[in-house]
Amino acid sequence: MKDKIVSKASDLFLKLGFKSVTMDDIAGEMCISKKTIYKYFCNKEILIEESSTMVHAEIHKIIENIVAKNHNAIEENFEIRKMFKEMFQSFDSSQIYQMKKHYPEIHQKIIAREINECNIVFKQNIIKGIEQGLYRKEISIENYMKFYYTLIFGIKEEISSEKEGQKIELEILEYHTRAMATAEGIIELEKQLQNYNH
Repeated sequence: MKDKIVSKASDLFLKLGFKSVTMDDIAGEMCISKKTIYKYFCNKEILIEESSTMVHAEIHKIIENIVAKNHNAIEENFEIRKMFKEMFQSFDSSQIYQMKKHYPEIHQKIIAREINECNIVFKQNIIKGIEQGLYRKEISIENYMKFYYTLIFGIKEEISSEKEGQKIELEILEYHTRAMATAEGIIELEKQLQNYNH
């Protein structure tokens, strides 16, 4: 039952926002009593944290599956971007922005964990791109990881529209790739941008 509550709460939080969904809404959607929810979660904040953790775990599982497909490094980043675009296209407002405003402590905890997990993916991607001759050998991997996540996470927090966020994140990906790319990498980037936009 606990997992079902977390799953239903995640759906509602992502569709309607963390602030507007109440424990009554979740209970009503599940046809259970509010008392049943409080048996597992003493307050809404704990439920938000568990729901967010579950969503992030699912996202990272999808990212791992994309990485396992062994695309070249640039294509891999575009496949991950497409996944985010599809996943979040039904949301009108950025839930990250809402969480930061109303639940700052939970937001901080989640962003810290997200940065750690994303850094692993960013680093592996840069190493792969260098090995494939798509990224320049002389770049500082650590610095480029920092540049990328500073742009991604810094901008994400300032945007309240998911649509605008998607557009800017694509531009950040292009900016990041151009900064690292070899001549061969630029050709691959242009190909991926064309595919993405069609």
